[in-house]
Amino acid sequence: TMAGANDDGIMPNCFNDIFKAISEASGDTQWLVTASYLEIYNDMIRDLLVKKSGKLELKRNADNGVFVKGLKSIVVMSVSEIQKILQIGTKNRTVGATDMNLDSSRSHSIFVINVECSSRSELDNENHIRAGKLNLVDLAGSERLAKTNAEGMRKKEGCMINLSLSALGNVINALVDSK
Repeated sequence: TMAGANDDGIMPNCFNDIFKAISEASGDTQWLVTASYLEIYNDMIRDLLVKKSGKLELKRNADNGVFVKGLKSIVVMSVSEIQKILQIGTKNRTVGATDMNLDSSRSHSIFVINVECSSRSELDNENHIRAGKLNLVDLAGSERLAKTNAEGMRKKEGCMINLSLSALGNVINALVDSK
């Protein structure tokens, strides 16, 4: 669903829509598009655009909000460039075989696209910057240990996947709770 079989998934469609909107925007607007790609594997954050990424830390500050310290961000100028970033990161994702799936994703991944534009306002003739961030999240599926027959490391991965999905469910429930 996220990547699609023939570039028809959510991610390729987002890439196409972003760069189509940029190409159709007024000529005096300047654009900056950057992409990052990370995975959450066994409660560790790894940069998928760095071959041997170590564990990264989640941080928060007043300027950036929540961010991943040390996460690589690459400037992209076209659909083909951002697709290449996706391909590089996908190759670095943690996958493994289970009885249910030969190429089972063993992590959650987040593909982050930052879009900034600068344009002159007709109201005050000043340059104004607008920014947006799109997080494309691909969650690993929950696992029934009895069906996957996972042992050792695969069993630990499955438990961590289920634990993180349960935590996400708790966050969603807390957000909709009126208290």
